[in-house]
Amino acid sequence: MTEHELDQVIQRCRKEDALAQKMLYMHFYNYAMTICYRYTQNREEAQEVLNDGFFKAFKNLHRYESKGAFKFWLKKILVNTAIDHFRKHKNAPMVIDLVTAGNPGFEPGVLANLEAEELFNLVKRLPTSYRIAFNLHAVEGYSHPEIAEMLGISEGTSKSNLAKARQRLKAIIAKNYGLKKYG
Repeated sequence: MTEHELDQVIQRCRKEDALAQKMLYMHFYNYAMTICYRYTQNREEAQEVLNDGFFKAFKNLHRYESKGAFKFWLKKILVNTAIDHFRKHKNAPMVIDLVTAGNPGFEPGVLANLEAEELFNLVKRLPTSYRIAFNLHAVEGYSHPEIAEMLGISEGTSKSNLAKARQRLKAIIAKNYGLKKYG
């Protein structure tokens, strides 16, 4: 879909055109699902977040300005929806791919050798605020000012939560796997 076609579809969505809404949903489905899945335990839960996020996007399309990329506007809505969902379900841990999030200070290849279930169990031990800051920064690529604005915290708190998340992950991995930290 070209930028011009996207603008036309968005205009139709603003008029509550169901066909246009379906087109927009289908066009961004894979992109949106990837984002939502990072914050949830399974595809079903990710689908729920995705649908809630698109509902919010359609409801707030009047706030979208064509100057910026729609994809990034939608991403912000999806991430905020995922955070809201996570807050509602505090006992549901967030899955983060530590391998793609960067090396938190262990010998090369250590994280790559951990099974997905092991990573899941390690990350779920982090306090909610640390997990969210880690995911937003290391996985989603948001800056600390953006995270601060999204979560209603200071930039310093965002930096602190990320640093503490990394420290705790290092300690958890070292303790559970008897691995020597470096760096």
